[in-house]
Amino acid sequence: MMRNIFIIHGTAGYPEENWFPWLKQKLEGLGCNVIVPQFPTPQNQTPESWFKVFLKYKKHLTSDTIIIGHSLGGTFLLRFLENSTIKIKAAFFVAVPIGIKPIKNYKTDKLFLENAFDWAAIKKNCHKFFVFHSDNDPFVCVGNGEHLSKNLDVKLILVSEAGHFNKVAGYTEFPLLLEKIKKIL
Repeated sequence: MMRNIFIIHGTAGYPEENWFPWLKQKLEGLGCNVIVPQFPTPQNQTPESWFKVFLKYKKHLTSDTIIIGHSLGGTFLLRFLENSTIKIKAAFFVAVPIGIKPIKNYKTDKLFLENAFDWAAIKKNCHKFFVFHSDNDPFVCVGNGEHLSKNLDVKLILVSEAGHFNKVAGYTEFPLLLEKIKKIL
């Protein structure tokens, strides 16, 4: 059976940015089916509109699925896991805001952040969690990564001087993330 892997972009993001194309190519080379949806952003950026897009891929959501969320994409992944009827294989969170300020795009991201997270439901709907954050992220303070990893009962993978893990910070490739994914494939 082919493993389905999703990569979810963040605010003002798109499927061909940052390290997404590189990771997609590497994972497809390993025989994975990689899906990188385009979500409405920043206009019409609501949890409801993102769920409408994501649920088009429902047939690819199985107990063997891996989902990677970058920035607000990771926040959306948390919201998905709160309501999922499927326990996925793994969730990878990269530079994810969960409400700890400062968050540069808090106003546009607020609808995803304003309600408390149901950590018990999130943990029930995924087998393995990985949380990456940088010590110098200019968009999402490191407190978000610290609290996220604490709430998921996993060790924070703190990467020195990685910024927001985006192209501006030099992240057109992400070997550490690929290495972690390969270990669970």
